[in-house]
Amino acid sequence: MTYIAKPPLRHPTLERNKVGYTRRDYEGKISTLCAGCGHDSISAAIIQACWELDIEPHRVAKLSGIGCSSKTPDYFLGASHGFNTVHGRMPSVLTGANLANRDLLYLGVSGDGDSASIGLGQFAHAMRRGVRMAYIVENNGVYGLTKGQFSATADSGSKSKKGVVNSDSPVDLVAMALQLGATYVGRSFSGNKAQLVPLIKGAMAHGGAAFIDVISPCVAFNNHPGSTKSYDYVREHNEAVSRIDFISSREEITAEMAPGEAVDVRQHDGSLLRLRSLHADYDATDRFAAMAFMQSHQARGEIVTGLLYVDPLATDLHTALNTTARPLNALDANELCPGATALAKINAALR
Repeated sequence: MTYIAKPPLRHPTLERNKVGYTRRDYEGKISTLCAGCGHDSISAAIIQACWELDIEPHRVAKLSGIGCSSKTPDYFLGASHGFNTVHGRMPSVLTGANLANRDLLYLGVSGDGDSASIGLGQFAHAMRRGVRMAYIVENNGVYGLTKGQFSATADSGSKSKKGVVNSDSPVDLVAMALQLGATYVGRSFSGNKAQLVPLIKGAMAHGGAAFIDVISPCVAFNNHPGSTKSYDYVREHNEAVSRIDFISSREEITAEMAPGEAVDVRQHDGSLLRLRSLHADYDATDRFAAMAFMQSHQARGEIVTGLLYVDPLATDLHTALNTTARPLNALDANELCPGATALAKINAALR
């Protein structure tokens, strides 16, 4: 097996962000995925988003499960913390890590097989508990590692590469995320970097559970006529509800907009997410309207993309549990186990 390594040299004129890193510093190993795989485009968007957000790589913890999508964290943020869990168990491992160290930024990367089948229960509880993270599903509708069987997100009536028609109803992870209480929900397309990068930036700066479903065509098994997850199909049926720009709170906002043309949503950390509505009647802060809008367009065969819902006052699991501001992994044994006297006082308060 031939191993190809990236050259360690960096050109001295490469542009650096505000914390002194070049875009190359956010890359990982060379991808081993098929040429043209949509997952590689998502990796590139994550790299671009982190570089533009001026995030120090060591402040990010990236976690994944099993599958083509779950291999991708090896291809970006090579200097970040990383953990590859067993199939479908990424959300619970991420939850534990988040509770132990709230100071890191958590990025969960999964696939439609990893999250919509064996990990469906894990996905559901991470959303409803409000774990602060950016949860990205790289959705291609097939099991790429095991030669292209339909996954749970494959649309009813879609065809496999061999012409088999899927008769099962699909699991819509976006609809589930909205229903379960996620406070930042978006859908995008791996071939639309202009939309995907700001969506990822907004998710990483969000103060609660952020979920992005990215349709990512599998060029080996699901990029043919009859597939609803192919490059051509998504481009022909894409209905964007918004065009978004992520605006860091450290930069002065000088743009002037007419009333109703744009909405600035302040995030938990003080940064701003600018939503330019392309549909006059679409409100990204109305959870139920977002669900109805998405389902009505889905009935017409349209794939709704963009920022579908955001709660500007989102809180996370630490707020719900009233945990200490200091990370649990920074507390010593006496603080974690204060003894029988403290336990008796807690028990008395609960009687």
